[in-house]
Amino acid sequence: MEMRTHNCGELREGDVGKRVKLCGWLSSIRDLGAVIFFVLRDFYGYTQAVVSDEDKKEQIRAIPRESTVSVEGTVMLRSAPNPDMPTGLIEIAPDSIEVLGKCYEQLPFEVATSTQSREDVRLKYRFLDLRNPEVKDKIVFRSKVVSWLRNKMTELGFLEITTPILTSSSPEGARDYIVPSRLYPGHFYALPQAPQQYKQLLMASGFDKYFQIAPCFRDEDARADRSPGEFYQLDTEMCFATQEDVFAVMEQVLSGVFKEFAPKGYTVDEGPFRRIAYRDAMRDYGTDKPDLRNPLLVKDVTDILAGKAPFFEEGKTIKAIAVNNFKETRKWIDALAERAKQNGASNMYWFKLDEKGEAVGGISKFVVDVKDALADRLGLEAGGFAAILAEEKGVEKQAGYVRTELGVGLDLIEKNAFRFCWIVDFPMYEYDDDGNLGFCHNPFSMPQGGLEALNAKDPLDVLAYQYDSVVNGVELSSGAVRNHEPAIMERAFEIVGYGKEVIEEKFSALYNAFKFGAPPHAGIAPGVDRIVMLLCGEQSIREIITFPMDRNARDVLMGAPSTVTQKQLDDVHIRIEMPKDGEKH
Repeated sequence: MEMRTHNCGELREGDVGKRVKLCGWLSSIRDLGAVIFFVLRDFYGYTQAVVSDEDKKEQIRAIPRESTVSVEGTVMLRSAPNPDMPTGLIEIAPDSIEVLGKCYEQLPFEVATSTQSREDVRLKYRFLDLRNPEVKDKIVFRSKVVSWLRNKMTELGFLEITTPILTSSSPEGARDYIVPSRLYPGHFYALPQAPQQYKQLLMASGFDKYFQIAPCFRDEDARADRSPGEFYQLDTEMCFATQEDVFAVMEQVLSGVFKEFAPKGYTVDEGPFRRIAYRDAMRDYGTDKPDLRNPLLVKDVTDILAGKAPFFEEGKTIKAIAVNNFKETRKWIDALAERAKQNGASNMYWFKLDEKGEAVGGISKFVVDVKDALADRLGLEAGGFAAILAEEKGVEKQAGYVRTELGVGLDLIEKNAFRFCWIVDFPMYEYDDDGNLGFCHNPFSMPQGGLEALNAKDPLDVLAYQYDSVVNGVELSSGAVRNHEPAIMERAFEIVGYGKEVIEEKFSALYNAFKFGAPPHAGIAPGVDRIVMLLCGEQSIREIITFPMDRNARDVLMGAPSTVTQKQLDDVHIRIEMPKDGEKH
């Protein structure tokens, strides 16, 4: 390259005596008076330079750190090698030093320790944060993971095809980002929450195996494992495929990518992954995203404890989690109970078995006559502890929370392992919080039993060919065998209150395509961001996204969301009415 002969990470002892030219950021300066050592940093690494000439010393002293500079000179052996630095055996004796881009502002944080700064400051100055090799390396790592996924999918015979970003909203599109149309007043595009309809249309078009690293847009609140606004998924679909075919492919991809990039010493499950029915997962783990590294199980003890205490009244379902060899204090138990209540539980009850196997502490007086039955059901031994939840509804979720808290708090989680499972046999339908019947998972899924099941069964008893892949308690992907028959689609939507006219209006392309000889097809879409987050061992997904929004869905670097001019609003036929004081947004 014309501006540099080498980068800052490649010079070694064998280069001594060479005349070189480097460019980079002025990372640090060590002024010893007689000599000044300074370090250049670029994308590839660090190189030290040393000057003793008075003019050059003054020149270096006048350059603010994080300015970009060019250094031309001779490679020398260092008198004091640095074994922790790849270029630590050499240094540059510059003949010339040139400032390429001066840093005019005071740094908001030290680049080398940027991860210790407040997140809002880091995101506002993300371009500085990304100069930190610790931060940059995660983005480089992400690029390598995505490249591996692309190569693997191509190797498996999948064709990469991009699908539109501007599309139409759907009846299920409450979380859509909408884009007003300039040419069609009062009409809107929507950004895709997923390329769902397009990839199914590709199957109807005769493409056999499709994939893309797809951007998806969803107006959701942020979580540690979910980025607000946009995210990326390995979107896939297969023609003439069953659930088993999808599992066979994805077990190669998921196990393969985790084996390739997991930290050294980690164990990674190989296919076939364990399969757990949705209702069994809720029963045994209290969640449809079970962490199989946690050895604890949830047990139903309603038949044993119902009516045994005022708080175990009829109508409540009672769940328990047992831990043997329990050594924690009453204070620790009380703190766990308080967290359970903060998470929505009405209360967390408990008792222990002492060394003689007698029930002690907590609600022991209520369980004395059934302690043996409880111990047998729970596998509870002398010296063990049982946490108990009782709720009229939602007890599975509360028990699942306590199971996780016990597993983490007692350090029971298996170390250095990625444990996969498939969650299968999801219900086709469920009631929402308002009592309305809706699709449990994906409205385009094939019901098990087809049209006959939809016509003959209670909707809540209909299962679907829907599945999730889960690793270490994190949902990586959702998928399904698709409903490709118009009559089954009509009936499936009719059950939740959508007539044929809604399908024709909102899903016209897909609905019409299915009338022209559609093949059976199935697919899945693992989340790229979550894969990288898990492989990096990060707790926050924002750490592995180059320019993330903050937890309030704001891009503080670019200032989005922002206002626009009246002309821009006029062009797309939009009038804004701001809420008045006291009105809800």
